Amino acid sequence: MRLKTLPFALMLALAPASHAANLSDTYRDAQAYDAQYAAARAAYQAGQEKSVQGRAGLLPNVSLGGNVRYNEVDSTLRDAEFSSNEISLNAAQPLFRRQNQIVYAQSKEQVKIAEVQFRAAEQDLILRVAQAYFDVLQSLDNLVFIAAQKAAITEQLASAKRNFEVGTATITDTHEAQARYDLAVAQEIAEENTYNIRLRTLEKLVGKPAGTLDTLAAGELLQGEAGSIDDWAARAAEGNLQAEIQRIAKTIADQEVQRNRAGHLPTLDAVAGYTTTNNQNFGTVQVDADTAIVGLELNLPIYQGGRVSSQVREAVANREKARQDLENATREASLQARQAWLNVNSGAARVRALEQALTSTEAQLESTKLGLQVGVRTSLDVLDAEQQVLSARRDLAGARYDYLLAGLALKAAVGTLSPTDLAAIDQHLHPPAVPQVAPAQPAAPQ
Repeated sequence: MRLKTLPFALMLALAPASHAANLSDTYRDAQAYDAQYAAARAAYQAGQEKSVQGRAGLLPNVSLGGNVRYNEVDSTLRDAEFSSNEISLNAAQPLFRRQNQIVYAQSKEQVKIAEVQFRAAEQDLILRVAQAYFDVLQSLDNLVFIAAQKAAITEQLASAKRNFEVGTATITDTHEAQARYDLAVAQEIAEENTYNIRLRTLEKLVGKPAGTLDTLAAGELLQGEAGSIDDWAARAAEGNLQAEIQRIAKTIADQEVQRNRAGHLPTLDAVAGYTTTNNQNFGTVQVDADTAIVGLELNLPIYQGGRVSSQVREAVANREKARQDLENATREASLQARQAWLNVNSGAARVRALEQALTSTEAQLESTKLGLQVGVRTSLDVLDAEQQVLSARRDLAGARYDYLLAGLALKAAVGTLSPTDLAAIDQHLHPPAVPQVAPAQPAAPQ
């Protein structure tokens, strides 16, 4: 019995034909379309304005005001009705406002947070694209393996029926082959549903039909990163982006304590102003006046109902919260790095083991076919051996995808994941070797 090979992209006929897309192409499409990434980009742009707003507290404040009034005066001297107007221009330059200085320092840290959050969003998009991409490939692999399994079972069922008709086999062989075929049909229906769900997930990222995807070439995969698990955990504690966000938040919390304590300090401003009035009322006399002032204004807070002291205590408590959040983020980053490192190394070992298992199952299949020819094996034994080969191929493909995803997760844990890592994986991808045309499905045996 010869194992039938079906085209890899069995289900891609559901999508419009297009040029093959690799991971980098898919990522660029997702960058231009994904709403979650677009929101992160807008948040980054908004965050850039924080430093401008913080600096404003250190710069001059200039205002222009004016009024026009109708006045009616009743007095013992005389009554009067008249209109008056006033225009004033005032400016103030902070000379010493400790709170404003700290707010400006905080605003620069907030800009850093916006930048790190955007980098984290980029890494998250890379991981989501890679996961969705490989999920689709995994489902396509499964569909191909199930189709090959159905083809083998169909051939075996036909053979069992012929043998039963000539009296060389029992009806049990026919029933067993039929049961296996029905089970394969059920598996195919479930996998087609999974494929369609995963395809829609990928299309949600890129905003268009996924079309043809490059497939993973057989052979050597990317080599794992050097270093021990403790080295990677230490790198994650220093470089993980979520931990970096919390580290900056801790700095802002420290500054917030200083800012609230500065509420007890005096403020000093240089002020200047010019006012012109017409028909200003002085008793029974209306005069025009121009007034110019230049000077210093000092304000010394004495008692504000305990508000400043309460705000200081609140800021101290929030600083402790930020410290604990940073500690938790650091520990979480180290844990993620350790888990990813273990997944990478165990994944590499699993790929090697499954490669060996595939070789062994293929050798077993050849031996079983030979045993059938000499009469020591049955056709059902051959079918079992063929299914083991297909299962080994399916498991090997899944292990290779998991290995690549674990490598990306490891780099994300230490904060170094970038689009260049996708380009490195693209070196191991290639367009499908067969046309994207769905073959005719074998008719269900009667």
